[in-house]
Amino acid sequence: MYDRVAVIDYGKGDAVGLARSIRSRGIYSRIFPYTVSKERLAECKPKLIIHVTDKEFEYINLAHEISYPSTDLNDVLLSHVQANWTMERYAEDLILQIRETVGRKNVLLGLSGGVDSSVCALLIHKAVGDRLKCVFVDHGLLRKDEGATVKALFKETYRINLTYVNAEEVFLSALKGVTDPEEKRKIIGRLFVDTFYEAGRKLGDISFLAQGTIYPDIVESVQPGRTLAVKSHHNVGGLPEDLSWELLEPLSDLFKDEVRALGRVLGLPEVLLGRHPFPGPGLGVRCIGEVTKERLDTLREVDAIFIDEIRKANLYDEIWQALATLLPVKSVGVKDGKRVYEEVCTLRAVNSVDAMSASIYPFTGEFMNRTVLRILNEVPTVSRVLWDVSPKPPGTIEWE
Repeated sequence: MYDRVAVIDYGKGDAVGLARSIRSRGIYSRIFPYTVSKERLAECKPKLIIHVTDKEFEYINLAHEISYPSTDLNDVLLSHVQANWTMERYAEDLILQIRETVGRKNVLLGLSGGVDSSVCALLIHKAVGDRLKCVFVDHGLLRKDEGATVKALFKETYRINLTYVNAEEVFLSALKGVTDPEEKRKIIGRLFVDTFYEAGRKLGDISFLAQGTIYPDIVESVQPGRTLAVKSHHNVGGLPEDLSWELLEPLSDLFKDEVRALGRVLGLPEVLLGRHPFPGPGLGVRCIGEVTKERLDTLREVDAIFIDEIRKANLYDEIWQALATLLPVKSVGVKDGKRVYEEVCTLRAVNSVDAMSASIYPFTGEFMNRTVLRILNEVPTVSRVLWDVSPKPPGTIEWE
């Protein structure tokens, strides 16, 4: 068992920054609101407690019942807590905890192919094997070849019990004629939840619903005077009232970079672990205006070329998020000596730490020229390419 530090947040100091700093030293830490009960705190079994106020930290060494003020974090930690927390040990503990919790029962997980759900799937599979049942809903709003890639990796490589649901026609039918971004999101979200749970019910006796909830989802809900609670917006939406599945969230103690570190320990490929953020509604919110099969296919090709050029230039890991968008207008152009009237797309790449603000990635003119020419030459349904250079704020990372 590794030593633990409890960080008590009074809402004035940087409790999150402190917790991350402690973890970077190989020491496990967890944040609690100052209203936490003694019983809840005891469950963490902390060896050291820190009261995070606006001016200083107060350290309590539980082993010696000594309390004293200090600002020297290294001195306190190294004197009273062992740096014995590693991701390898943590992975082993998580697997044992999952086995103990699940027993001989079945677990359902909505697999999206993103980092969090992928790490969650592999972790639970190592713990309970085929008692994990994954559902991958292909709503037709994915990037080029993404569905086939997810199936190949998890079903064929990792031998995970995966149910693939092709729901493209259902989603596109529901989105026909819809242009309002919020209405699009609601339609996609509702249909996804309905499709996922319908598939889950058909898989037999399910006792647990696993989700890739991570620590920031929980930390953000910590407010002075309130108890710590999981956000209501989980990965696949709220549980329907007629289901009695219990939530299983094994990543809920980890920050995003730690989830990636856990994925490396579990053997997930870097190409998946370093993947850029992708919106839940998929290309539905990058296809501005009406969403159709034809427009989505165009956007998929543009996106694939853009990402391919970024990877060829060894820039992918330097960029927080890169995306292509189709605009709800068409433009006159000339291709093969003929006048055309086709789609207009934008290219956008940003850097960010927490997605609250973002700056534009400074592509060179040579890179942009090469990428734009490829798109115009290889995608017949695009006649004009724009470069979106709006920072956040005032712009947002996604268009919708």
